[in-house]
Amino acid sequence: MKNNIISGIIVAVLGIGFSSCSEENPAIPETTPSGKLKMAFNFSHPSTRATETAFETGDMVGLYVSKTDSPLEIAGNVVNNEKVTFNGSSWDFSRQLYWNNGNYNAYGYYPYTGDVSSISDFPYSVETDQSIAASGQSLSGYEKSDFLYASAKGIEASDKPVNLSFRHIMSKISIRMIKGEDYEGELPEKADVYIHNTVPSATIDLSVGIATKNPKGVQKTIKARPSGFYTYSAIVVPQRLENRVPLIEVVMNGVSYLYESKFLFKQGIHHVVNLVIDKNPDQIKIEIGGEITDWN
Repeated sequence: MKNNIISGIIVAVLGIGFSSCSEENPAIPETTPSGKLKMAFNFSHPSTRATETAFETGDMVGLYVSKTDSPLEIAGNVVNNEKVTFNGSSWDFSRQLYWNNGNYNAYGYYPYTGDVSSISDFPYSVETDQSIAASGQSLSGYEKSDFLYASAKGIEASDKPVNLSFRHIMSKISIRMIKGEDYEGELPEKADVYIHNTVPSATIDLSVGIATKNPKGVQKTIKARPSGFYTYSAIVVPQRLENRVPLIEVVMNGVSYLYESKFLFKQGIHHVVNLVIDKNPDQIKIEIGGEITDWN
């Protein structure tokens, strides 16, 4: 992904026009013949996104707008799952959108899907192989797993752009491998790192941006992606592992290092753990490095 960090990009369906009669008169926002104002938005993202940069050309978000006195529904809103596409410098709508008089709520999510079957229980799953790289128009396994959400409440119809600031809905874990005192030689530059015993499926309430683990979901193994020097990362559905289970496995030079533990994957939190690799695979140690709200 390109490092084209976009912060506070004004997304105007076809722009906001202004006209003035003279230098003494202030600019007046352009309206339609019916007096409606054109919609405009500021789309911003977390300090980093799944790609650790920002939105890039071809990325698509979904947009809903509803009246403040009406619940968000699959259909019948002012704006229903409108696809907004980033063209590299601005955002494109497939049609022109306008405000009526009144107050509104706006909701955005990424990545866009044309098949939203439920607002309160929108099904979503992280990829089990997040080491798969992006190819052509297809996102990488890691990027597909991230889910961003934004909302703005009590909006008054205006020519001013609405701010929609995205945040992470899933949890993230990064495993940093550290050479133990009795480990002979250097750690290999390449390894396979797995997160075991988590449920990869969830439902998301698009009206509030809360992800809930699928209670009937089956625990699976997630393969993490390389994300730095001796570091591997994965996106995980928020959940609590109540019992001590095999959790993190590192396979290097044909040797498996397995760590068992309980764990709480918190929504919107980046968990950093240090895995100390010793000569004996049975003596693997782990150090909790902290919790980060702004993902790196």
